[in-house]
Amino acid sequence: MKKISYKQIIKEVSNLIIDINYGISKNIEEYLKKAYYQERNGLSKKYLKIVLENIKISKKEKLPLCQDTGYPVVFVEIGSNVKIEKGPFPSLIDIINFGIEDGSKKGYLRNSVVEPIDRNFTGYNTPCVIHFFEGEENKLKITIMAKGFGSENTCKLKMLNVSDGKEGIENFIVDTIKQAGSLPCPPIFVGVGIGGTFEMSPLLAKISLLKIGEKTKYRNWELEIMKKINKLKIGAGGFGGKTTVLDLKIETHPTHIAGLPVSVCISCWAHRVGKFEL
Repeated sequence: MKKISYKQIIKEVSNLIIDINYGISKNIEEYLKKAYYQERNGLSKKYLKIVLENIKISKKEKLPLCQDTGYPVVFVEIGSNVKIEKGPFPSLIDIINFGIEDGSKKGYLRNSVVEPIDRNFTGYNTPCVIHFFEGEENKLKITIMAKGFGSENTCKLKMLNVSDGKEGIENFIVDTIKQAGSLPCPPIFVGVGIGGTFEMSPLLAKISLLKIGEKTKYRNWELEIMKKINKLKIGAGGFGGKTTVLDLKIETHPTHIAGLPVSVCISCWAHRVGKFEL
């Protein structure tokens, strides 16, 4: 039995929520640089230049990349041979939330989480959203996404008719991006979840955003859809130009013979994801 102390988890979670807000991963920055060098539209190119300068300042000065430091979405993979030494905490959920709170305080991250009806603040970006999955036997892996809500508000789910088929899926994805326009702060990253059930499809879409930069079995189809989206010419900052979407990933799951759930999850250019393993 592998034992992991709550202190280790709190430390790692706290550091990670700060790190992903104080900069951006190298592969995401490379997407943005590529878009900048390929852009010919003056305003869009200037916008991308400012974005890249912002990333440099964030890393150098240790400041949040964006004023919206995101809603923490946590993905936990825990093995059957892992025992969490919880100490004073009732559960792993409480330990993770404490780590998020600690990092939010230390990193001066904006408090963005409120009760949905009365809109009162709940604390320091807690409770966060946590998804649990069975992991490798002796490992605990935690991935955190700081999800901005300019882009989250443009996400969509639709229960398509089976007869809509592949063409219907593509049309829904492209129409969703078209309606979103400049609201999600393009250029964007797009996650698509196809199949499962009403509640599973959006989770598939969000999980697909964890695979940005990876090769998938749907790569040819993903590239075809990206071409259609970029033909919309929304462009960086909504100023037009070559690049609206930087990457798109599709995640699927078997579904019912009578259904075709499709979800589109959009992330702004500041796609903030990090992970650690214990």
